[in-house]
Amino acid sequence: MPVNLTRNAIASINAGDVNSKPLVQVVDIKLIGNSQERYRFLLSDSESAQHAMLATQLNEQVRTGRVEKGSIIQLIDYICSTVQNRRIIVVLNMETIIPECEIIGNPKLLTDSDSARPNSNLEPSVKSSNYKYRANVPTNNVQSFRPTIQPPYQPPPNYKIQGPIMKNEAPARIIPIAALNPYQGRWAIKARVTAKGDLRRYNNARGDGKVFSFDLLDSDGGEIRVTCFNAVVDRFYNVIEVGRVYLISKGSLKPAQKNFNHLKNEWEIFLESNSTVELCPYEDGSIPRQQFSFRPICEIESAENNSILDVIGIVITVNPSVPILRKNGMETQRRILNLKDASEKSVELTLWGDFCNKEGQKLQEMVDSGFFPVLAVKAGKVSDFNGKSIGTISSTQLFINPDCPEAQGLRDWFEKGGRNTASISISKENLPGGSKNEIRKTLSQIKDEGLGRSDKPDWVTARATVVFIKTDNFCYTACPLMIGDRQCNKKVARSLKNKWLCDRCNQEFEECEYRYLLQVQIQDHTGLTWVTAFQESGEEILGCSAKELYSLKYELQDDTRFGEIIRSRLFNQYVFKLKIKEELYGDEQRVKITVVKAEKVNYSVESRYLLDLILKNLQIRKKF
Repeated sequence: MPVNLTRNAIASINAGDVNSKPLVQVVDIKLIGNSQERYRFLLSDSESAQHAMLATQLNEQVRTGRVEKGSIIQLIDYICSTVQNRRIIVVLNMETIIPECEIIGNPKLLTDSDSARPNSNLEPSVKSSNYKYRANVPTNNVQSFRPTIQPPYQPPPNYKIQGPIMKNEAPARIIPIAALNPYQGRWAIKARVTAKGDLRRYNNARGDGKVFSFDLLDSDGGEIRVTCFNAVVDRFYNVIEVGRVYLISKGSLKPAQKNFNHLKNEWEIFLESNSTVELCPYEDGSIPRQQFSFRPICEIESAENNSILDVIGIVITVNPSVPILRKNGMETQRRILNLKDASEKSVELTLWGDFCNKEGQKLQEMVDSGFFPVLAVKAGKVSDFNGKSIGTISSTQLFINPDCPEAQGLRDWFEKGGRNTASISISKENLPGGSKNEIRKTLSQIKDEGLGRSDKPDWVTARATVVFIKTDNFCYTACPLMIGDRQCNKKVARSLKNKWLCDRCNQEFEECEYRYLLQVQIQDHTGLTWVTAFQESGEEILGCSAKELYSLKYELQDDTRFGEIIRSRLFNQYVFKLKIKEELYGDEQRVKITVVKAEKVNYSVESRYLLDLILKNLQIRKKF
């Protein structure tokens, strides 16, 4: 029983046909590529054969055996492109008609001279029989599988073949971002700009240059990054606006650099001098304005360092913005805030640069007024320095009270009791501390249980009152330079040039930073102890920066105001997050207790904790 393939289908596709949806046979399948899985087909119409590349989104059909050597397929979406001076059919979509069949006819590989003289008559051709089915098929003398749409192919006027193949000048078809691949010669995508990077300048062996990138999202949820260099920057930088929809074509696709590109796409578009970017003036409601993939805060604990992710939470605290001097001598801003969600965990979010004065200032005003907003972070970077935290990068986007179901659900949870739910921070204090991490202890238990004397530090919380603060040597002069994404903080001293010198960075600078090194005595109902508070925890205890306090005492010499600040912080109660570790001082081993965080007591949360503790003790007593 013969099978009807589409006559002259291969030659017609080479001539520019993209609409006939022909029936062809897969004569051979080969897996190519080392870093990326791609399949190359040899397609036949029973007379001619042509190499084809399978779009990556169709790889599953080969892996599952739905398409194999001998299969009869119908090409739905396809295009013929020139790759390295060879004509290649790129299969974007297809349908399997017969899974198994013997090779039909004796097809010959189509040459460039053959493709220049296509026969436009797409009539069925009967060449073979002896095929096998995986499903029950009625036995007839002739089985004909006709394409869904198969009009006689007639090249439009722009494609008249006169000798050599002429350039195809028809508008490129709009295809999904997910279907893009380097084997397509002509393509167009319609997508919304979701993020636009800053214009950056660089210098390398080839000279000075400039570059910027922007991210696109289409109606199918596909995302891809577009990058422009030098003269192309001048054409498109002022044209691209976040939130607008564009029609983009004539760019080259290259493998995405995952060190800088967090999008879930293996390719990246590079626009060139002949590329086109056209604004779509009418809003396309089918393309979402943004796409999130939120991770609960509790899952960030297991996220890899430097990974990029989306997170959403309630902003519960916002610290003031502080200036930071980077290692290149440029000054930037840093602001730290905390997010919590329904997983009963909280995380520290560090804002850098313009985020501090834009969204950061707005968030601080909202929290100071008593309103705790929902914040969605798109493309935040995970850091494992002192626990897990999130930081902004150039491609990060912040959305305050976004209009999405996750934000509404989080707001409902917060208003219905989540506001008073205690949360455990995964930042700073959540370092490797074994089972003792986040365990509440009294001050006497720290000594009685010998905490801190093992190889690893112990991490506990304790509710205690500040009873004394040493005022001599309460801070030190520190290096303000940045080493990567961290500040140096090494102690500095005056050089012979009357500048500040850092031995670690081997650089001099006019201004240094003042950082707390507080010695504080705290007390609870069981006893008292000395603790050390560094920069952030020192600011939480004293309510002002070390530079402000240093200026009062040593520059303005306002002992009255200085004394008022110190006395105002005495006898305040905090929940201290403590790191306890035995260290060597000279020839003596001493247990050092460091304040990682000092939170003012939330009496509603503290009361709930005490009630839970009472109930647990009552249950234990009932057992006995």
